[in-house]
Amino acid sequence: MTSTLTPQPVDRAGPSRTGPVPRRRTRVLALPEARWAAAATACFLLALPLQLTGAPAWTWGPLYALAYATGGWEPGWEGLKALKDRTLDVDLLMVVAALGAASIGQVMDGALLIVIFATSGALEALATARTADSVRGLLDLAPATATRLTPDGGERTVPVEELTVGDTVLVRPGERLGADGHVLDGASEVDQATITGEPLPVPKERGDEVFAGTLNGTGALRVRVARDASDSVIARIVRMVKEASETKAPTQLFIEKVEQRYSLGMVAATLAVFLVPLAFGEQLSEALLRAMTFMIVASPCAVVLATMPPLLSAIANAGRHGVLVKSAVVMERLGQVDAVALDKTGTLTEGSPRVTDVRPLPGSGLDERELLTLAAAAERPSEHPLARAVVDAAHERGLDLPDARDFSSAPGVGVEAVVDGRTVAVGAPARLTDDVPAAVAGLEESGRTAVLVVVDGAPAGLLGIADRLRPDAAATVAALTALTGAAPTLLTGDNPRAAARLAAEAGIDDVRAGLLPQDKLTAVRELESTGRKVLVVGDGVNDAPALAAAHTGIAMGRAGSDLALETADAVIVRDELAAVPATVALSRRARRLVVQNLVIAGVFIAGLVVWDLAGELPLPLGVAGHEGSTVLVGLNGLRLLRETAWRRAVAESG
Repeated sequence: MTSTLTPQPVDRAGPSRTGPVPRRRTRVLALPEARWAAAATACFLLALPLQLTGAPAWTWGPLYALAYATGGWEPGWEGLKALKDRTLDVDLLMVVAALGAASIGQVMDGALLIVIFATSGALEALATARTADSVRGLLDLAPATATRLTPDGGERTVPVEELTVGDTVLVRPGERLGADGHVLDGASEVDQATITGEPLPVPKERGDEVFAGTLNGTGALRVRVARDASDSVIARIVRMVKEASETKAPTQLFIEKVEQRYSLGMVAATLAVFLVPLAFGEQLSEALLRAMTFMIVASPCAVVLATMPPLLSAIANAGRHGVLVKSAVVMERLGQVDAVALDKTGTLTEGSPRVTDVRPLPGSGLDERELLTLAAAAERPSEHPLARAVVDAAHERGLDLPDARDFSSAPGVGVEAVVDGRTVAVGAPARLTDDVPAAVAGLEESGRTAVLVVVDGAPAGLLGIADRLRPDAAATVAALTALTGAAPTLLTGDNPRAAARLAAEAGIDDVRAGLLPQDKLTAVRELESTGRKVLVVGDGVNDAPALAAAHTGIAMGRAGSDLALETADAVIVRDELAAVPATVALSRRARRLVVQNLVIAGVFIAGLVVWDLAGELPLPLGVAGHEGSTVLVGLNGLRLLRETAWRRAVAESG
């Protein structure tokens, strides 16, 4: 390894953080909502078997009471506060309904309702906390300290917050950059995939721009700071994710959109059913029984279950096939999308460079196997991603690699070694020779990175290296086009030539390349400004703002960044791109079942209410009818648990 910089004595004020970034994750039981929900669930699970086995009421009654208290006090309190602001919260009605069920002997049903609501609240709190964790963790990408060069030529390690515009910092090999700026001296390759999504390290030399949080390669760099830490690209990504998450319109399930009117109407009707007959002389017990029966048969339990089982069943089915959908709200939203924006590196492509071309030059006397053998043997000691791609290509072809001697590496240039008595240099064509082969232009125009192999001082051949399209990418693009009625848009930070080549192979016409995170966010908002509901699919930190702002965001799970995984609404755990259109199709099937269930629930509720008001509906029969409709819509929704539901979704998306 060579460097144009001479190390200076160091006055270290503290350690530099260059190792793996620690994850900050909120523990589940650190959340009060989770602790209350766990307590309510435990009490319910202890009481239920005692009741079912005929134990005395004094053994299970107090446990149910604890379940009511631990799981219901918080939504009840929040509901009372909302009531103070003249808003009727459905959570308060559910608590009242649970207490009403207990008052007529349905203690277990009321406790189950409390447990479900408490668990739902805990899951929502956990999702919020984990997203906040990932945003805070993003700041750890930038090191805590940087090496600032003093006017007298010395060095001092300072917190990055103390860096100001115009300071000069030294970035050693393997360190993360502490600030945005421009290279003053030195040459290296910088892995800036966290910012731009480019799959390969980018050569950097004097005058080039660099970003905080990116990883320096094998060379040393002197960098002049161009922005304060609070205004770096990483800091701006954090702000954009927070702002997009806060301004993203709150999503509600279909039934929740009418919950306020329904709740008010049910309360008013229950009071009327109780007070009107009482005013005309009906006995108190009879009026109360009729009102309680009305409250039971008109309660929204069947309507809520009409919505949830299809969506939850779809979530479970998708989970079995490697798709983690984070909530029922997300599953509902997936079926609404009518536009798709795809990231390139790691999403549409495999995310790792591979050798695509091996081209011996005329007169070299080498065939493809010999050329690749010499190049891979010389590259084997190197840790550069391009070197690993060359060595992997040789192993895939079953080539035996001889040992290399006198290995050396020059940042931004390439490597050199002696292989079988021949001096082999592998690297950037323009850096290795003044006589660049004409074939280099052809490779680069096709979107590939050209690597020149020089043997004993003479150009011997070229290697083309590129990120490879996923095998199912073209089929996925076609399926998404059929589902939404419009071809997806490609949003990438990679160079336009590479983006255009991959897009053409995948069948995408709308290509937007060279984008920074804020540019991707702007592109998504432009699409949504036309009334489209945009689905964004990505995997990197640079995709997080767009994932947060989109109608729905899906992250690729295998190599996805923590921030992308936490910000996205769903995660493709098995990293199969074809699962995206299948999940969208499954969501649409779930939405159709929701409509069916709402019709069934509405018919039952209307019939039972009319019976109770126009005649005399016995309470046991009212409870049976109410529970029967609940069971019916629940079973109808559970149809999406079957394996055939996923196969039909795949067929529909194909």
